[in-house]
Amino acid sequence: MKSKQFTLFVLILVQILELFMINVLAININNNNNILPLEHVTTTSLLTNNKESKLLSSPQSYLSLSHYHSTCPDLEGIIHRKVQAWIRKDYTFAASLIRLHFHDCVVRGCDASILLSHKGSERRAKVSKTLRGFRIIDEIKAEVEKKCPNTVSCADILTAAARDATVLAGGPFWEVPFGRKDGKISSAREANRLVPQGHENVTTLIQIFRDHGLNILDLVVLSGAHTIGRSSCDAINHRLHNFNGTRKADPSVDTKYLNSLKKKCAASSHVYVDLDATTPRIFDTAYYTNLGRNMGLLSTDQLLNSDARTGPFVSVLASQPLVFSSQFAASMIKLGNIGVLARPNEGEIRFKCSSVNRAY
Repeated sequence: MKSKQFTLFVLILVQILELFMINVLAININNNNNILPLEHVTTTSLLTNNKESKLLSSPQSYLSLSHYHSTCPDLEGIIHRKVQAWIRKDYTFAASLIRLHFHDCVVRGCDASILLSHKGSERRAKVSKTLRGFRIIDEIKAEVEKKCPNTVSCADILTAAARDATVLAGGPFWEVPFGRKDGKISSAREANRLVPQGHENVTTLIQIFRDHGLNILDLVVLSGAHTIGRSSCDAINHRLHNFNGTRKADPSVDTKYLNSLKKKCAASSHVYVDLDATTPRIFDTAYYTNLGRNMGLLSTDQLLNSDARTGPFVSVLASQPLVFSSQFAASMIKLGNIGVLARPNEGEIRFKCSSVNRAY
């Protein structure tokens, strides 16, 4: 078992290194053999080679770390100050912003479609009923519009806000490439179909992630965001009282933990409980340690520990906090690049995050 864990540890390190090279140290050698940082590579600089020009056909290739350097230089400062102010008032908003970003990206990509508020939108979906953080994004957008009108997308704001929320909770920092634009379509039906709801099996979760270009390691690592945040008792009542229609509790739940949850949820199904029972305010690896103790709050969390495809990753991450921190940053970069609208003819820069521009 130790040998297998060591092998997985090495594989994780390799993935971290590969993503680091792609996102931070990637270079392009042009005809004059000049080395250019990826953020400075343009379509023009690559037109001399057909293979290279095809690389820039992907929407992600239009994203850049310097996208707003001249048009909105204080963007990240504005976002950070607003997110920090809200989290200082209520630390639970850190998890809320990360979750809001995830919900956005798994439906139509990271295009801020979750922020649109109209009948039948993702925001009105059943799976979105406990989402929070919309007001934070609206406040940031309003401030940004004052300083840099019609320049910064809501999709970019939400992506950077999720990063800052992670940092403010004690998690890792990563550079966010910008240039996303906002989508014009938002569907509650799609959200209810595509967003994990806490009762899927591991095979389904793996497929959901693969459909978005994410692998099994990304699944286990991004689930680690549950080291902070909460869930309603309504989402776990079936595990406490009627697991799989047996009228009994889920036998996989630690007995002491089960009794504690029953007491907390006795008053109402609307009561919230921490996803991490031991250090709910700290971004750490206790989430994975808890899974090893059968103290995963959601069944989807606990199954990650028992499934042969994901369990070994859980074991490695539980004992390697630096690996978790580095890989979480890497997986969040991948998440933030899903299905982005970045080409010249795609999407728009919304004036207001809750409405498409045609409403004005």
